[in-house]
Amino acid sequence: MTIQREASLQPYNTFGIDARATLLAEFTSVEELRQLLQNPEVQALPKLILGGGSNVLFTQDVEAAVLLNRIKGITLNPEADGKHVLVTSGSGETWHDLVLYSLEQDLGGIENLSLIPGTVGAAPLQNIGAYGVELKDTFVSLEALEMESGNLVTFTHEQCGFGYRESVFKKEAKGKFIVTSVTLRLTKEHTFNTSYGAIQDTLLQQQVQELSLKAISQAVCHIRRSKLPDPAKIGNAGSFFKNPEIPLALFEILKSQYPGIPGYPVSPETVKVPAGWLIEQCGWRGKILGKHGVHKDQALVLVNYGGAAGNDVKALAYEIIQSVEQKFGITLTPEVNII
Repeated sequence: MTIQREASLQPYNTFGIDARATLLAEFTSVEELRQLLQNPEVQALPKLILGGGSNVLFTQDVEAAVLLNRIKGITLNPEADGKHVLVTSGSGETWHDLVLYSLEQDLGGIENLSLIPGTVGAAPLQNIGAYGVELKDTFVSLEALEMESGNLVTFTHEQCGFGYRESVFKKEAKGKFIVTSVTLRLTKEHTFNTSYGAIQDTLLQQQVQELSLKAISQAVCHIRRSKLPDPAKIGNAGSFFKNPEIPLALFEILKSQYPGIPGYPVSPETVKVPAGWLIEQCGWRGKILGKHGVHKDQALVLVNYGGAAGNDVKALAYEIIQSVEQKFGITLTPEVNII
């Protein structure tokens, strides 16, 4: 177990920002994590846990001990009903690898969440979601190490307090726990969810004759790759902003002013509006500002074309927020953690 000092974080964040960490170390097990937390150098500093680094924007050097989660392993536990399987994954597994594993086992429930970047441990923190499915739909429980005591604690579905891109770990439990494993309840009897977004159109284009978990996953991967830039080629963190949920009354006013505005009912009183559409209407899509900008195919994605500073991207984000608020009276919220 090696601890690096004044280490570059550029390889560990998908924006490719060259910030430095006071300390940097990785852990591959709960025991290694406990040892790190007992190290005097680590104890003296704030802690930052990184998985895939796909949901973070560094705007400065990090005066903290940055701990890289590398806990691996996936186990299956069939339930007595013969229809469901509990899948427990180490929190350091890549999320898409878990999706692929579930497809190999013909287990359904997370195929619509294909190709979402990041690790399994990060998934419940923000209740990841895409194409009509959220993590909470299959989530059973997770284990997390309490940093102060070093004890493992189990969080049930209810205790996680899931909301739209929210959980207890972004609120009262923030910074107190490190997720070590996640358990999902996947199905052997499949119900296919193809009604959201462009999945049906993509399946038709791909001439899929018979629906399957793999066909839906491949369709989702195709859509995501066509809309989102590859972080290995262009630095980005995927969707930078949450899709805002606004009162129905406001949506109806906006609909009268902008007939093309899309909206998806969340409740009888609330409508979700795509943030990308709002940003595009403000003229930001494809805008390049030196070494950073807004992606040409998806206005929801801010990009680092190479050598941009995190503060440049942050400033752009807040310019976008201001312009959307002025035009539509809607305040966008970053989905990415700005540090």
